[in-house]
Parts: sequence; structure tokens; C-alpha cells
Amino acid sequence: MPRDPYDVLGVERDADEAQVKKAFRRLARELHPDVNAHDPEAEDKFKEAAEAYEILSDSQRRATYDRFGHEGLRSGGFAPNFDTFGSVADIFEAFFGGGGPLGGSGLFGSRSGPAPGGDVAVTVELDLADAATGSSVDVSYDAVDRCEHCHGNGAEPGTPIEACERCGGTGRLQAVTRTPFGQMVRTMECDACGGDGRIAQQPCRQCRGRGRQVVHRKLQVDVPAGIADGQRIRLAGRGHAGEAGAPPGDLYVLVRVREDERFMRDGNDLVTLLDVPAPQAALGAALEVPTLNGPSEVDVPAGTQPGDILTLRGQGMPSLGRNSRGDLRVVVNVLIPRRLDPRQRELLEELSESLTDENLHPEESMFARLRRALRAHSA
Repeated sequence: MPRDPYDVLGVERDADEAQVKKAFRRLARELHPDVNAHDPEAEDKFKEAAEAYEILSDSQRRATYDRFGHEGLRSGGFAPNFDTFGSVADIFEAFFGGGGPLGGSGLFGSRSGPAPGGDVAVTVELDLADAATGSSVDVSYDAVDRCEHCHGNGAEPGTPIEACERCGGTGRLQAVTRTPFGQMVRTMECDACGGDGRIAQQPCRQCRGRGRQVVHRKLQVDVPAGIADGQRIRLAGRGHAGEAGAPPGDLYVLVRVREDERFMRDGNDLVTLLDVPAPQAALGAALEVPTLNGPSEVDVPAGTQPGDILTLRGQGMPSLGRNSRGDLRVVVNVLIPRRLDPRQRELLEELSESLTDENLHPEESMFARLRRALRAHSA
């Protein structure tokens, strides 16, 4: 059973025409599917509101409904069917002449003027070292560009361009649809001139009158130092050409940074693993670790434990757009000897017998170490 149109629009039964129209405009903003895409029932709700508006905005139908309800309207021949329109935008055009209930050529109105060019996206790959220092990469892509032969007007040079006879040079056509509740006018793009309002008498032989053609472009793109995997570089005006002189779109370069087997990236910090034999971890040692600038020496303090982190300041990735760098965090992996020969086993047994609680007692408890590791991870 259809809902009460007064309830649908949220107006009182004595509401005047202006109040009814205002209520419908408010609902249009809320229910239009283009701005309410998360609600799959938005279009049906809008059509319900449009039907309620049609009933209450017409004094004769409103009087019939007030006396006899929906049954009275049906017996009187009122059976709105918005499915005859191509979209909700068409319903807006039918009600409000193409401008929509919000007025003008705004969010719900029809497009006016030449369409701007579309954006283009390409992907480039580079190594971590190139991402750290910055790099220039070559990109190639296909894009729609202005036809150089006709300079974008679609006509063979030296031939005339005349106003479209079908639309009178407006680029738009109006179609009248008869419905049980009156005539409705739809405005649509002219099918003869494609909405331009002009027609070339002799189309350009190069682009066949389109004024644009596909070209292959090659560019050198500067990738800034410190860029991360998945970030994009925008080059304004390097996308597809717009229609009839409208601005071109942009080129977006998606940067993919290849994995480096030596490092993991954590923001601007780099993390690497250093294998340290157990005797050297106990005695202390100076060992080499990889950095972006080549091997570097790091001091492993005596008594270093598995999982301890040694930090080399300023040896990480540069900060994008700033004069600073991250750090290199060296995670110690203590190697326990295996496959011992008799002499090695004998030496380790002697060492084991000589160890006391003072040698083995950790400087902090296990839970303190866990808390410190978690804090470092969250930071």
C-alpha cells in the first residue's frame, strides 16, 4: 500500500504549495542516489517523494486524494510511472527543466559547456636506493590530444563550420513526454552535433571530425628523494585533452618501490638484521652492517642480547620535502654454535661450569623488556 504523501514529504495537511515544494527540495538533497550511494533504496525513496510531490502540488489531485485516498487517484487515472525516465536525473529535468530542485547546473543539474579532459595513470618501479636519492624515470602512455591538423575544431582546414540545424546551435534538444499527470519536458544532448552546437561541413580527414586523436607520449618524471611505495606524483595538464578547448586532465604516476633484501622500511627508518656469533655478543665486537651508502661499522657492546637494537642515526630514508633523515635500526640476531667438535665442546663445558648468576642475571626483567619492545614498535 503506498504511503501517505503528507507523511512522505513531512508536511501538515494544510501545507501550502510553497511548503510542499520546499519539503520536496529538502528530500531531493537527502535522497538523490548520486549523493546517497550507500543506500541501495535511495532511488526508490526518491521516486516515492516525487510521486508525493506530484499529488500534493496539483490542487485537483490533492483534493481527490484528501477525499478518496490512493484508490480515488487510481480510479481517476493517476498512475505515475517514473520507470519511463532513464534516470533520476531525468526526473529532475522533468520537474525542474534540467536545473534540478537545487537550481542552476549544480550537483543534480545537467552538464553545461565542454567536458574537461580525463586523468591518466601510469605506474613506475624503482629500487629503494633510487627512492632514497631521488631519480628521473621515463614514462610512456597513450592519451587523447588535440588534433594538430585541424587545431581541434574538427573541420578540414579552410572549410566552414556552421551552426547545427537540428538544435539551432544550442547543443541541446527537448523531448516532450505525455504522462497521466501532464506533459514533462526532457532536455538532452543533441545527437547530431554531440552537444557542441556546431557541425563541420567537411570533417577533418586526420581525426574524422572529432578534433582529438590518440597520441603516444614519452615523459621524464622527477621522483623526489624519500618517496614511499604507493605514493603518487601529479603532473597537471598532462592527461587527456578536454573537449572544445576545455582544460586537459592530469597525469598521475604511481610509484612502486621494489623490496630490498637488506632492509625493511618503517616510515623513514630502515631496519636490518645483524647476525652476531654468541662469543662476540658476549665479548663485544665491531662488525659491518649494510647501509644505503655502503657498509658501515657498528659497535656491538659486550653482553648484547638477542633482539637488542643498535641505532645508526641519520642512516635511514630522507624525509619527503624536508631536510632530515630517518635512522637505521640494527636488530641483533645472536647465533648459537652448532655441530661442535670435541675441543669446542670441551671449552664450552668449561665456560658453562664457570658461569655464575651474576653472569646470567639480566639487567631488566622479561616483562620490562617486553614493554620496551612494544613501546618501540608502537612508536
